[in-house]
Amino acid sequence: MLEKLEMTRSLNKKQYEEQIGKVQVRLRELGYELFRQQAPVWCVFEGWDAAGKGGAIKRVAEMLDPRGFTVCPFAAPKGEERTHHYLWRFFQNLPRDGHLTVWDRSHYGRVLVERVEGFCNEDEWRRAFREINEFEEHQHSSGMVICKFWIHITKAEQLRRFKSREIDPYRSYKLTEEDWRNRAKWDQYTEAVEDMLLHTSTPYAPWTAVEGNDKYWSRFKVVKTIVEAIEKRVN
Repeated sequence: MLEKLEMTRSLNKKQYEEQIGKVQVRLRELGYELFRQQAPVWCVFEGWDAAGKGGAIKRVAEMLDPRGFTVCPFAAPKGEERTHHYLWRFFQNLPRDGHLTVWDRSHYGRVLVERVEGFCNEDEWRRAFREINEFEEHQHSSGMVICKFWIHITKAEQLRRFKSREIDPYRSYKLTEEDWRNRAKWDQYTEAVEDMLLHTSTPYAPWTAVEGNDKYWSRFKVVKTIVEAIEKRVN
């Protein structure tokens, strides 16, 4: 599925500024309609290290009323989180009615990093496909809008961004040894991502694979996709 993406998709600065502004304004309008109809929206972001998840999330939230959205970043489970089923901590951060919630990383860690790094066994991550689909179906059946994004970049583009961060004093903190370790397992992660997209893209919670080599294009595509999904719900 990833090989079929048109990674050359791009926008120049002028095109981007014109188009991103339009969809952001529309998203802000829809934010008020979501509150009026008490409809929850759940946006999940996954992607390669340095793919641009943070930049895309910023453009989603940039023009929204701050009372109407929440951004939840997730890292490795700690403390009490590790003593429960892996989905337990995520239940607590689902959007309430009339609210838009963004997850930066998510429950898909079970079938990505936990699978590749051996933090769960094969039976556990294979079973997770069904568990995750059921979890998301429950939210959809209650009226929730679900948008899931995999932001994809090529291996060469990731290396370019890593090296750029490495020499930038304002962004070097973003690059860690873990990023380099993950890059060394690129093929294993690619296989895991393909399986994730195949087994968990459903009619009620589809994945949108975003061509992320050009940040202008990826940011616009993300916001546009969310707008279109909400418009279907509120109409």
